[in-house]
Amino acid sequence: MAFPKIHLSAAFTFGVLGNIISFMVYMAPIPTFYRIWRKKSTEGFESIPYLVTLFSSMLWLYYALLKGDAALLMTINSFGCVIEMIYIIIFLSYAPRDARKLTIKYFIYMNLGAFFILTLITRYAVPAHLRVMVYGWICVAVSVCVFASPLSIVRQVLKTKSVEFMPFNLSLFLTLGAIMWFGYGLFSHDICIYIPNIVGFFLGVLQMALYLKYRNTRKVILDEKLPEHVREIVMLSALGASEVYPVNISPASSVTVDGIGATEHQKEHEAAKESDKDEKTTGKEDADVEKNGDLGPNTGESAV
Repeated sequence: MAFPKIHLSAAFTFGVLGNIISFMVYMAPIPTFYRIWRKKSTEGFESIPYLVTLFSSMLWLYYALLKGDAALLMTINSFGCVIEMIYIIIFLSYAPRDARKLTIKYFIYMNLGAFFILTLITRYAVPAHLRVMVYGWICVAVSVCVFASPLSIVRQVLKTKSVEFMPFNLSLFLTLGAIMWFGYGLFSHDICIYIPNIVGFFLGVLQMALYLKYRNTRKVILDEKLPEHVREIVMLSALGASEVYPVNISPASSVTVDGIGATEHQKEHEAAKESDKDEKTTGKEDADVEKNGDLGPNTGESAV
């Protein structure tokens, strides 16, 4: 009888550690929303990461309720639903009209419509003994799709050879969170929890490896199609928690070429123009002096 107790104890330990890490991850966007509140503007930030995180948390929360013996899964995803709703409300309070309308539309379609339909289908179209398994695999599918966002950051790093937009602590927390929830799923014999976190673990390790490889590289080429001077770096974990790191991008210094900033190239170009202008002015003055026969006090030295 000791073997099941050891497994139960290990699952509880991993679940508590997973809750702690996911709690910290959920709290990561607070500086972003403090900035939005202080400036009374969303400054080009988008609401989609928070809507997706809320949707994922809602799915995992309902899965935990269906399962019935997943208190640690309930606690973190209940907190996730509350904190993400607060983020979305703050966003709606200061977003421009178009962004507000888009956020409300996505919220209605995804967080209300899709969630309600999935819950309804699972509740009435799936046999009771298969209900937990079917809804669990829906959660797995959503969690795996969520990893598309970190993969876009990996692609950006490979393209630019720079980790400027992939902070190391973000990748570290993604990896640690994946390990903890994998352990929780493994020791509680829940394949729907540990499968997506295997993907999260390898993605986190890949990101840290890329960081170590390119951490000293300075060559960065940003996407010129960005309409705003702010870029959001979004990381979504398998259990819904998200990290969003806002990065200010100054138009004058946003592009570097071969390790030299755009402003430096501009300064060099202006200096060259000034030099050409001075040379033309000097040449004109010398021509006027020769024409007038006045060679000035340094005529002898110049002639020699």
